[in-house]
This record gives sequence, C-alpha cells and structure tokens, in this order.
Amino acid sequence: MTNHKEVYNDRSYSYEDMISRQPDLTEVIKEIKPFKGLDVLDLGAGSGRLSSFIAPEAKSLVCTDISQSMLDLLNEKLTNQNTTVNWTTLAADHRELPIEDASVDLVISGWSISYLTNSGQEDGNKNLEIILKEIKRVLKPNGSIIILETLGTGTETPNPPEFLKEYYSLLEHKYDFSHRWIRTDYEFSNTSEAKENTEFFFGAELARKIDENQWSTVPECAGIWWKHL
Repeated sequence: MTNHKEVYNDRSYSYEDMISRQPDLTEVIKEIKPFKGLDVLDLGAGSGRLSSFIAPEAKSLVCTDISQSMLDLLNEKLTNQNTTVNWTTLAADHRELPIEDASVDLVISGWSISYLTNSGQEDGNKNLEIILKEIKRVLKPNGSIIILETLGTGTETPNPPEFLKEYYSLLEHKYDFSHRWIRTDYEFSNTSEAKENTEFFFGAELARKIDENQWSTVPECAGIWWKHL
C-alpha cells in the first residue's frame, strides 16, 4: 500500500507535478464562497493546489500542513507568484491550530481531513468532532467552511472508498454540510506518462486500469462539502 506520508515528505515535487494536471478549481470555489478580500485559512494546504489561486485575491492567507516538506514547496510557489497578499505557512495538526479565535472568514481544506477521520483511524469520528470545533473556533461570525475529498480515482462517477463513507455521511447528516461532486481528471500526453506520474501515489491497481483502458486522461471524482455559519 502506498504510504502517502512518505510521498508528502520525500516526493513533494512528484506530487505537485501530478496534481498540476488537474483542472483549475477557482470558479468552483467562488460559486460557493467568493474569497476576494477575505481572510482565508487553507487547512492541509500541501503544495498549494488551492492556495495558489486563492492567494492573489485574498486579504490574508494562512496555510497549515503537517508536512514541512510540502510547506517548503508551497512557500516557493507563492514567492514565485510575486503575490502581494499577506500569507504565511505553519506546520500544524488540524486538531490544534496555532491560530487566533474568530480570525478568518473562510476555512478551506482539500484532500486532507480524511487522513484523520477515516474508519481506519481508531478515533476517526472523535477527530472529526475536534477538527470541526477548531474550525468553528477560528472562524469569524458568518464564516464559511469548504471541504474537498476524493470520491474515487479511476472512476467516471462517484465511487467513494469504503473507509471514507462514514466520514462523508457524518458531514452531511450530523454536521449539516451541503454537498455536490465534480470531475477532477488528470490530463497527460499519453498512457505511459499517465501511469508513470500516478502509480507512485495511487498504486498498482490504478496503473493496471490505465493500461487496460489506455488512458491518457485519468478520470477522478471529488466531493465538495460546505457550510456557512
């Protein structure tokens, strides 16, 4: 099984190259919450899949992640963008954020909270409760939360992993998040490039499907959950 922690620590540039093949999500996020002029927290920011397009328009941007290696790459990206926004990066656990109460308008988190809240985690449901309390603590009154997670890679319609279904159900039915899904396909030049640039992260099963279907575009579905306080 692929160890994503090792990927984030040791192969951050390979990960960044892979996700750079996905569509721009700017307008998708703006439909839910326009972020121009807002104080934004990107929770589990990674290499900046979301931060890179939020930074130029936000009033301020705080990016947290457990992996310093990913944050180093994010710092490099935002520096090269020459963005004038007041941005900072912090190594932090989602359950204990070094951020002031009521200090941000929007908390956005992409493909990150699930690592602490899936059914393989002994305290997954408790972790979700703690994380959402922390998010609520740092949000200003009338703030918003947007969470993106996988609904399956190598599938053209939503097919979420079994170990994430309870987490998603809790978001919708216990915590009253709204929900929709989108396609986040990876676009490569050819099948060999698709396989080479995804197998290290998604493993042998996806590589087999890429060969079998001769995909240069690897299909993927993502879920978006959001809530306005």
